[in-house]
Amino acid sequence: MAEITAAAVKQLREKTGAGMMECKNALKEADGNEEKAIDILRARGLASAKKREGRIAAEGIVGSYIHMGGKVGVLVELNCETDFVARGEEFQQLVKDIAMHIAAAEPRYVSRDEVPANVLNHEREILTAKAKNDPKNANKPEQVIEKIVDGMLNKFYEETVLNDQPFVKDPAKTVGELVTEKVAKTGERIAVRRFTRYKMGEGLERRSDDFGSDVASLIS
Repeated sequence: MAEITAAAVKQLREKTGAGMMECKNALKEADGNEEKAIDILRARGLASAKKREGRIAAEGIVGSYIHMGGKVGVLVELNCETDFVARGEEFQQLVKDIAMHIAAAEPRYVSRDEVPANVLNHEREILTAKAKNDPKNANKPEQVIEKIVDGMLNKFYEETVLNDQPFVKDPAKTVGELVTEKVAKTGERIAVRRFTRYKMGEGLERRSDDFGSDVASLIS
């Protein structure tokens, strides 16, 4: 079987708009042949998702999720193109699943584009220093260090960006890939527009006796 490289997966994704995992699986099935992989994705209804990205998704719903007896709450806006799809059971379940995921995974941004440049630059500086301080990377050229840092940034995206996070109910796919699957099924553009996650007491100074109780509960 042909080796499936990250570059090949990325190129197929750019051409088809399908998710990374779908592209990787299609390339495996096609033994590395890109044209065959495209046909496989088209047959599954995944290769046309990118064509829908330019459409206006002005319908949708705002969903909510409350967890831990009211300790964590999430509001999320999921958009689609028509009210018909928004009222569908599958779309509404998707909203609930994404809200639940946000409660559990604590993303900070919807997509990579939303990550502020100063945040990304700061993270890159830290990771660059970390990579250069690693004895395994001693004497490696600057361009190799940059590629290592790019790989480390992917971990940062997985931790902070909703679309890049492994879906909590099925970690084999990302939230972005989950949405892409629904795009293929509905034939409409679907996108998470925004979300807010609330945690009870977040940002408030705790009383010392409350903190002591929390510590005692963790070690008991």
